[in-house]
Amino acid sequence: MAERSFQHEIGLLRLGEGETFRGEGILAVTKALLQSGVTYVGGYQGAPVSHLMDVLIDAEDLLAELGVHVEAATNEAGAAALLAASLAYPVRGAVTWKSVVGTNVASDALSNLASPGVIGGALIIIGEDYGDGASVIQERSHAFAMKSSLWLLDPRPHLPSIVHMVEQGFELSEASNTPVMVELRIKACHVTGSFQTKANRAGAKLQAPAAFDYGRLSHPPSTFAHEVAKVESRLPAARAFIREHKLNEVFPGSRSDVGIIVQGGLYNSLMRALAKLGLADALGNSQIPIYCLNVTWPLVPEEVAEFCAGKNAVLMVEEGTPEYLEQSLSLMMRQADIQTRLHGKDCLPQAGEYTADVLVAGLARFLESGPGRQLAADTEARARTAATLLDAPLPGRPPGFCTGCPERPVFSALKLAQQEIGQTHVAADIGCHSFGTLPPFSMGNSILGFGMSLASAAAISSVTGKRPVAVMGDGGFWHNGIISGVAGSLFNKGDGVLVILQNGYTSATGQQFMPSTLAEGHRNETPMDIEKTLKVMGVKWLRTVRSYSVATMRETLKEAIRGAGKGLRVIIADGECQLARQRRVKAEDAARLKAGERVIRVRYGVDDDICSGDHACIRLSGCPSLTIKPNPDPLRDDPVASVIPSCVGCGLCGEVAHAAALCPSFWRAEVIQNPTRFDLWLDGLRRRVIGWMQGRARA
Repeated sequence: MAERSFQHEIGLLRLGEGETFRGEGILAVTKALLQSGVTYVGGYQGAPVSHLMDVLIDAEDLLAELGVHVEAATNEAGAAALLAASLAYPVRGAVTWKSVVGTNVASDALSNLASPGVIGGALIIIGEDYGDGASVIQERSHAFAMKSSLWLLDPRPHLPSIVHMVEQGFELSEASNTPVMVELRIKACHVTGSFQTKANRAGAKLQAPAAFDYGRLSHPPSTFAHEVAKVESRLPAARAFIREHKLNEVFPGSRSDVGIIVQGGLYNSLMRALAKLGLADALGNSQIPIYCLNVTWPLVPEEVAEFCAGKNAVLMVEEGTPEYLEQSLSLMMRQADIQTRLHGKDCLPQAGEYTADVLVAGLARFLESGPGRQLAADTEARARTAATLLDAPLPGRPPGFCTGCPERPVFSALKLAQQEIGQTHVAADIGCHSFGTLPPFSMGNSILGFGMSLASAAAISSVTGKRPVAVMGDGGFWHNGIISGVAGSLFNKGDGVLVILQNGYTSATGQQFMPSTLAEGHRNETPMDIEKTLKVMGVKWLRTVRSYSVATMRETLKEAIRGAGKGLRVIIADGECQLARQRRVKAEDAARLKAGERVIRVRYGVDDDICSGDHACIRLSGCPSLTIKPNPDPLRDDPVASVIPSCVGCGLCGEVAHAAALCPSFWRAEVIQNPTRFDLWLDGLRRRVIGWMQGRARA
């Protein structure tokens, strides 16, 4: 894709022995994979780990040199299935996706992989999308690791620690014949720093296919032996490796009567909170001893006992619910007859992100309840001081569609259609289009998963007596919607409307390619086509409409919702992702300008004299480039609409005004660079005619 380049990042991946890497955590993980000698890497894009696959897919030359196979999976289940190579062969592989939602999709393959175990190192890099910056349901991946006996690493957000845990993760996987999950929180993915690199290693290559071994299959009766092996051999081997290689870290403190146990990913936030309370310095030296769990499953009973013994109280800092670690610690301490008091969710919130401010309050409660009571007064005073520093509320920054997004006009059209035909049940989906659930559209009665909107609407018509509308992106269509939605609806003779927003990319995670992407150098000769696919599957009622044609889209939606007969009706709203388009067009225009060629840019605006001040145009489009400004007319105090310079010239404002029969105040202009002689002559003619007409008007 010409408009996007990761050459700088690829250069960092080529660093050799003893050189210094400087960058983000997720790219450090990518480098660590190559240093560890992976044979294959796969995944499905999703924040906060999209960058890993983005860079590797563009690093074709480097990976070819190392003999690394890269697979851009169509969903997380396909990515997880790649790990079958490490089940049958002693080769290292890694897959990645957003969690917890991606882990849910991959769960079948992961369970069947965890049962027989692996003989080659297998890593699952999961982006734990939890907290205030998350975009998915708030659940933890910890539960899945526990129930399937997968080991879970939660590295301290420090680049040398992250890289070390990735490398040790492969070793742990091979030592215990168990896949290992590496949990990277949002902050760990984006933390910046440096580490000393090692030389990249080529992946292992084997010639002969694996011999048949029924015991390696997740099928009865082998599964009964697998369950026993998880407990009797793999778990003890993992704990021994963790303890021997000191994967968990203990940071001593000056106090001996209290201690803190923390998930590795929360270590930086904890240190920030301790520093705010005057209990740690800027170099990370804490007065209170800390046991940092870079491995949150399995726990090592001997390490827990050694840290807790002799202390009066220990605080478990565990983000999210339920309190899996706190319960496990309580059991281990009781079994070891350790009388240390254990605190956790009694001092900290049951749910929600543990920011530094949240931890400050929790630490204050812990010190009040335990033997650190003598520090409580000073702690509370410092907490109040820290809180006052940020007592001013931050300005609101609600999310929304990008300027010029081709999905916004579809919701404008649906809003206009509902004004005529009445309220309609709308099944929403995962993707950029989920912003349609927010003002000014506020549409969507459910979101049940990526590509699941049509399936979630299957029973609605029998409840409401009205044909429902399901909205789905092209990424969701290929991910899950084609089978769970379209195939299911056709098989069951469903009656509903499916709107597929075809923008050409999985835009919400960074404009990654998908099977139907048309881009330079990407499957130009054999692209998959959604419209052709739907026809082959048996969809009879099918329309493709330009996304920005609001009036046409409105009429098409009305026809689909109210039309006679039964059956699935599909509308493909076609419009390229505006972010991807702008990157491409800007590069193309710059090249044409440099060559002295003619370039036209379209701009829109509002005539202040004509604008009625109703602002229905804003309520129907929600474009961030369409706002209000003071009325220049001294006799009118109501503000007028205004188009600000961030406008990309998509034309939605004018389309909405035309479709809804609003005031005709919008104007369109073309800005021509490197004009031709005809352009200059025509401009002069227009100026003379306009001047003559203005003169007659004044007269």
